[in-house]
Amino acid sequence: MTSHPAIRPGHVAVITGGASGIGLAAAQRLGAAGMKVLLADLPGEALDDARSSLAAEGIDAVAQPTDVRVRDEIATLKARADALGPVGVLLSNAGREGGGGLFAGEEVWRRTLDTNLWGAIHCLQLFVPDMIAADLPGAVICTGSKQGITLPPGDTAYNVSKAALKALTESLSHELVGATSGRVSAHLLIPGFTYTGFTRRRGVEQKPPGAWTPEQVADFMLAGMAAGDFYILCPDNEVDRAIDIRRMRWGFGDILENRPALSRWHPDHADAFRRWMEGDG
Repeated sequence: MTSHPAIRPGHVAVITGGASGIGLAAAQRLGAAGMKVLLADLPGEALDDARSSLAAEGIDAVAQPTDVRVRDEIATLKARADALGPVGVLLSNAGREGGGGLFAGEEVWRRTLDTNLWGAIHCLQLFVPDMIAADLPGAVICTGSKQGITLPPGDTAYNVSKAALKALTESLSHELVGATSGRVSAHLLIPGFTYTGFTRRRGVEQKPPGAWTPEQVADFMLAGMAAGDFYILCPDNEVDRAIDIRRMRWGFGDILENRPALSRWHPDHADAFRRWMEGDG
């Protein structure tokens, strides 16, 4: 398979949230392609074990304990990356769930937005200017969520953080087109149902049949990057692209049709949404 031109042996892939899940799977793929991998995650056994597992596969991997909420720690990560070589790939993947709904406490909101949104802002502001100036191919990927597009009721802080991250990454893409004419590309990774640490923390000890593995998401991401896709919209074993598209078109239709917000879950529109999904709308 043809790969994105930023994936070059000897160049550096920086991955936040790299100790597990999608981040670690991406590190395995990029490292196997010959890139030097710089894993960033909270300090602890998981990060150390991730680096050791990559090294055991013959991958040149370095671990840097990093809290993406802290700009100075991202600056330290940047200095570590610069010492390794030119940064070709930046995967801003660190994230956390919120919890508690709209009226969750301030601490829940701050830790969610500080990780999911401000962590990405720190990474983009500190890494991307040098990627633009380097005159080398580059790729910047932010891990979003379908919840940032469809906004299902429940984890409001998470939804808001991922909706803002979508807007941030779209703006980044526009900036990079003007600054590099596509030499450095931006991509929004939108995973489907994936069996990661989030799922395990909910007490699910085995991968549900409907979920994809992180490795499947990483493979889909690399294929989307190679194809030049900005929106890398992943299916899973329950929801295919056609279902995702119909759900998203309905959601945007709330504005065009002047329906109530989040009408997909509104009792007055439940039957209409069901007919829409069945192809009758």
